[in-house]
Amino acid sequence: MAIRARRCIFWRDRAGAKKNSKKYAKLSLNEIGKLLQNKVHECRLTALFILVQKYKKADEKEQNNIANFYIKNIDRVNNWDIVDSSASNILGVNLLHKNKAILYRFARSENLWHRRIAIISTLAFIYENKYTDTLKISKLLLKDKHDLIHKAVGWSLREVGKRSLNEEEKFLNKYAIIMPRTMLRYAIGGDRNGLASAFFQMAVQASV
Repeated sequence: MAIRARRCIFWRDRAGAKKNSKKYAKLSLNEIGKLLQNKVHECRLTALFILVQKYKKADEKEQNNIANFYIKNIDRVNNWDIVDSSASNILGVNLLHKNKAILYRFARSENLWHRRIAIISTLAFIYENKYTDTLKISKLLLKDKHDLIHKAVGWSLREVGKRSLNEEEKFLNKYAIIMPRTMLRYAIGGDRNGLASAFFQMAVQASV
């Protein structure tokens, strides 16, 4: 049951792709691979939504196969929404109780999307109240030049703070003065009892 590119385009947006992907959860990895190779963004997005659906319904052996397939096709996970729709739901969940060395390799990659995959994957750990890898990878990415990494790291730190404000504050107390402003703004995500103004004042004073 293949999906034609023009059908992906007809779905047009993230919501349409996600909704319709549920109909194709039984699509083979081979067919999903073909969809991932398509130049049309909506096709790749749909492919990853389908892969997430397959992963949720798979047994452990098949989940490992899907995670390996994801890594094998990592270069086709090449847009922010494609990364954010799949990295934590597939790679992050799969690595929750496994060696996470591959995420550190991705974090050091010259490829923007590999770096974003590294930090976004750790959302799966955060949701299980495990913050170590998020904080370590965030540290690796502090000097990253790309705005999309600044936002992803800040978002991840904010998610840590929602569950353990103490862990986030310890990180910010140490690194806020060298964090890119966008990263810091996303990490704080609102005033939160004066937290925003305190850390921004710290960053401003350090830059004077």
